[in-house]
Amino acid sequence: MRAVVFDEYGARPEIRTVPDPRPPVDGVVVRVEATGLCRSDWHGWQGHDPDVRLPHVPGHEFAGVVAEVGPQVTGVRVGDRVTAPFVYGCGRCAECLAGQQQVCARQTQPGFTQWGSFAQYVVVDHAAVNLVALPDQVSYPVAAALGCRFATAFRAVVSQGRVAAGEWVAVYGCGGVGLSAVMIAAASGARVVAVDVSESALALARECGAVATVNVAEVTHDPGTAGSGLGAAAGPARVAEAVRDLTGGGAHLSVDALGSHDTCVAGIRSLRRQGRHIQVGLLPAVLGAPALPMDLVIAGELEVRGSHGMAAHAYPALLGLITGGVLDPGRLVTRTLTLDEAPEALVTMDRPGAAGIRLVIP
Repeated sequence: MRAVVFDEYGARPEIRTVPDPRPPVDGVVVRVEATGLCRSDWHGWQGHDPDVRLPHVPGHEFAGVVAEVGPQVTGVRVGDRVTAPFVYGCGRCAECLAGQQQVCARQTQPGFTQWGSFAQYVVVDHAAVNLVALPDQVSYPVAAALGCRFATAFRAVVSQGRVAAGEWVAVYGCGGVGLSAVMIAAASGARVVAVDVSESALALARECGAVATVNVAEVTHDPGTAGSGLGAAAGPARVAEAVRDLTGGGAHLSVDALGSHDTCVAGIRSLRRQGRHIQVGLLPAVLGAPALPMDLVIAGELEVRGSHGMAAHAYPALLGLITGGVLDPGRLVTRTLTLDEAPEALVTMDRPGAAGIRLVIP
């Protein structure tokens, strides 16, 4: 098969012909019809994830067709339309038995612990707990947009964040996860404030239901901070103040969908008393730990939680909202790429670019 491969962290990936994967005894091989390009892929390419072993094929959010089935797999046939979470649960540990496969103690991850979906074929481990059947109404590009960003945002906002109609929700970072969070929160009846450094991203956030926006470059009076989080010169305090002003005292729920010291701290600072902060964006250890305002957490009885994907058994509820027309992840797909264009797109993900979700069609 053709695949995107890199041999060194930070070295430019290239397209190669590599051996086709074989299915595990309890897994399947999926022919990739569409796969998402995510900032997590960039972190893996940079060497920020210790699970990535070289040489490596990135890619972790995909949809496609079952091409081969392992001998112990039942209820799955070649030709089935499927997707899968980016966390594969083992199905046997205490977390999996409790239905929490997204934090499986023995999890594997395509594009991180094993070769991923920037290729013509990808493996899904433990198909019984990780494979998700796709309704005919859900296209492969829409399903690929679910795998990490939309499904992650759905669980972060609805399950971990416990969003309620009428609440104020502040979403920091309007990339794929952030725009998904905006759309999901707005569909839940919340009032959303979107925060970003890009006016085009904020415009898309308004289209997705945000009732207010904060342009970080304008708040910090430093347009040169674009692409670097919230701007080290002013720090997150001024951005949080702008959010509190717009929400009449602070957000009930904040979501850091980017993953930077500034967005994490600003999200917490922008909460009203007894508010909830959900951390979705990655904060790799190599970048250092943010200094959290624990004085505010204590005094305001704030809640700080992480959110890490969504288990396969939770997908039907999300897919039902999509087929019912309540949610439309396809609106977030702003560009499709060929496999040959993927290496350049991957290595430039840390630069300001077009808003929305980009997909690769192998």
